[in-house]
Amino acid sequence: MNYLAHLLLSGPEARWRLGGLLGDFVKGPLVGERPAAIEAGIKLHRRIDASTDEHTAYRDALASLDPRWRRYAGIALDIWFDHLLAQNWHTWHPQNLEEFCTECWRDFRSDSAYIPPQAKAFMARAEQFKLLQSYREEQVVALTLERVGQRLRRPVALQEMLPELIAGREKLEHNFNKLLTDLNLEASRFRQHYSGSDKS
Repeated sequence: MNYLAHLLLSGPEARWRLGGLLGDFVKGPLVGERPAAIEAGIKLHRRIDASTDEHTAYRDALASLDPRWRRYAGIALDIWFDHLLAQNWHTWHPQNLEEFCTECWRDFRSDSAYIPPQAKAFMARAEQFKLLQSYREEQVVALTLERVGQRLRRPVALQEMLPELIAGREKLEHNFNKLLTDLNLEASRFRQHYSGSDKS
């Protein structure tokens, strides 16, 4: 799953959400360098990624894409799933997407001491250019795929996958809805298990 999905699955607490976002930037063991709720959010992020990789709906979505993209299909699919989430945000969260993103960036500033420089740079761009909200637009998905593809060790024109993703929208949306429904339940159970974490 990509950034917007991880923020959604992190639940309503600001530090859990921050951890959910930082999961893409913080590697290695967690040893208490950050508040417990942030580290719990990172752990949840990792659990979500592992569960996604094993989920039948995700595997089915990958299998539906042209085999020539097999090595990179997961990257493109994560971005496309954020596109589907942004377009149907009201189905998954009662708050307006614009307000949700604004709230996240505002809340995260109070914990800036725990945010790595690369993550800070991403958050600044995402806030300035309304990146997560703009995933609703196919042209933004194309640009994102292109930029991500250019950052790979061996650059790949990932944006060339977009017509296939658009053509398979109905099936991929079915896979996505099943996956996110199950991940929502798993994330909720995970957060309940950590209900004693520091959320202040």
